[in-house]
Amino acid sequence: MDKLKLEILTPNGQIFNGEAISVTLPGEEGEFGVLANHASLSTLLEAGVIDIEKEDKSVESILINWGVVNVDEEKVIVLVEGAVAIRGESESAISKALEDAQELLNSIADSNPAIASVSAKIESAAKKLI
Repeated sequence: MDKLKLEILTPNGQIFNGEAISVTLPGEEGEFGVLANHASLSTLLEAGVIDIEKEDKSVESILINWGVVNVDEEKVIVLVEGAVAIRGESESAISKALEDAQELLNSIADSNPAIASVSAKIESAAKKLI
């Protein structure tokens, strides 16, 4: 199965760097998926959730507030203003990630009507982890 290289960068540093089978991104005109060998494109991203399908078929979710993405046939580079990875080895780590995600959502709540949808996705992702 073909894989793509994925990097997600914030002003505070890298939040994800690895290989993925697919990545789903919150584009300006709706969510879109990217697989290996995808046609090149650059576009703006809205507040939402980036879902990363890994080689072991697990899915990692990362909440973002806004950003841009550059896609080519082998690599996807995402630059975002703010991001929170919904992951953790323990229940307390997951709880902390969810608190950080809620804080990020609160910071953009007035500027985006899709926050309820994002909140639902985060809650769903959290339930899968616990």
